[in-house]
Parts: sequence; structure tokens; C-alpha cells
Amino acid sequence: MKSWIAAARPRTLPLALASIILGSFLAAGSSVSVGHFSWQIALLAALTTIFLQILSNFANDYGDAVSGKDTELRVGPRRAVATGDISKEAMMRGIVLMSVLSLVSGILLLVVAFFNAGPKLFWFFLVLGLLSIAAAIGYTNGKRPYGYAGFGDIAVLIFFGWVGVLGTYFLHTLSFSPILLLPATSVGLFATGVLNINNIRDIETDTMTGKRSIPARLGLPLAIRYHWGLLITGMFCAVAYSFLTDAPVQGYLYVLAFPLFILNGRAVASHKRPAELNARLGQLALSTLLFVILFGIGQLF
Repeated sequence: MKSWIAAARPRTLPLALASIILGSFLAAGSSVSVGHFSWQIALLAALTTIFLQILSNFANDYGDAVSGKDTELRVGPRRAVATGDISKEAMMRGIVLMSVLSLVSGILLLVVAFFNAGPKLFWFFLVLGLLSIAAAIGYTNGKRPYGYAGFGDIAVLIFFGWVGVLGTYFLHTLSFSPILLLPATSVGLFATGVLNINNIRDIETDTMTGKRSIPARLGLPLAIRYHWGLLITGMFCAVAYSFLTDAPVQGYLYVLAFPLFILNGRAVASHKRPAELNARLGQLALSTLLFVILFGIGQLF
């Protein structure tokens, strides 16, 4: 059981939930008349996201072990399949189970959200959900894993940012506003920053095993600049949203989280050993969650 809990990587769940929380906050503070915030939708969206994140973690563990990307030189958290804690066959069953749970939970979410909205929206979001499952599995699995080609950053921005925030908002309100792309992009970029730290930490081993992540392609100096770009652009998008929507002073409450992002950037830029970055991963994930909570409070009050 300890091995399965470790393979699920509970520390990644707050970051996965950040987009759902932000989308729900935006819906709760929205003045649209089409729909309204629903606790049932919020909880089902959170449950579906948790299942998808665990599915992604299981699939990543399995894919890296099968492809040989996990070696004894790895400095990140212990991997279950590569170390023999969980067999390949057992992990595959875990992947199937989480895929089914994600699908069932997602369908229930769509039934609740679109009960009176007609079948078109249901089928559109069902396809979106299936794409999310495929993205979770395909990151390190299949003939051409997109994570090994450096496309993981784009996937994180899309699913942890745009799909997570805007999709959750739409499930609540049955509406969409282009201005919401700004806070959604903020969360997506911060989540991409977490992945970037992971890839900076593994830059040497990824290069040796042929994994072409963004840092492996750019090299360490440019990867650090790229990290600063993600953090600064994310902060800028949030401020731009508040400015363009004429937010009151409390609407800028999230600025209190910005020093944590600056500290993260400085720590990544000044690290001496790859293992030092393990703590930076969790710190950026929790900083993103704090940003979302402060942003949401500012929206409500």
C-alpha cells in the first residue's frame, strides 16, 4: 500500500486541483445569469481531476520504466516500477483502474452539469475528457511519447491551465468569457514551471537517455531564463486581468503570493546540485495553490 500511495504522488494533487479551484472561484464570483456555482459540480470536477492526476502519475512511472528512462542516476522521488516495488503488470492494472474511475467520474460530472443543456455539450466535453485521459497516458507511453519530445510543457499549459480553469467555469455557468484566458494562463504557466523544475533537475539523465525535454534542448542557462519567463508572464497575466476588469483593491490580494514565485526563481537559478530542486517542486506547487486561493478570495469579496 505504501508503494501505491508513493506512486500516486500525493504532493502533485494540490497543483492539479488549482485549476479546478480557480475555475470554481471565478464561477462563484461571476454575474452571468445562464448558470451558477454548484458545490456538486465543484466536488465532482475535483474528484475527476484527482483520478486523472493519479492516472498520469501511474502512467509516467510505468512509461519511464519500460522505456529505460529511469536509471540508477535519477535524483527524483523513488519510482515504483523501475525499482521493483510494483510490477509492470500490476501498474498496468492500476492504469486501467484509474482510467475507468476517471471516465465514470467525468461522465457523472457531465450529466450533472448538462442535465438540462442538451446532448451537444455533453458529447463535446466527453471528447475533451477522453483527450485528457489519452494525454495522461501518452506523456511517456506509446510509440512516440510526447513528453520525451519536449511537448509536455504545452500539454500542461493546455490541461492544467486553459482546459482546467475555463472548462470548470463553463461547467458551472454554461458560459465563456475570453478575458478568463488571462488567469487560466497564469495557473497554466505556474504549473508548467513545476514541470520545468523537474526537467531541469533531470537534465543530465534525460540527455543521456534521449529524453528531449525543453531544458535538455535549451541547456541549463537558457532553461533557467525560460523558468523566469514562465513565472513573470504568469504574474503579468494575473495583474492584466485585474486591471482590465477594473478590480477593486482586494482583487489584487493574490499579489501577496508573488514573493514566493520570486524566491522560487532565485532558488532554481542558484542551485548547485540537482537534488536541491526537489524541494523547489513542492514549493512552487503550493505557491500556485496559495495564489489561486488568494485570487479567489479577491473575486468573492
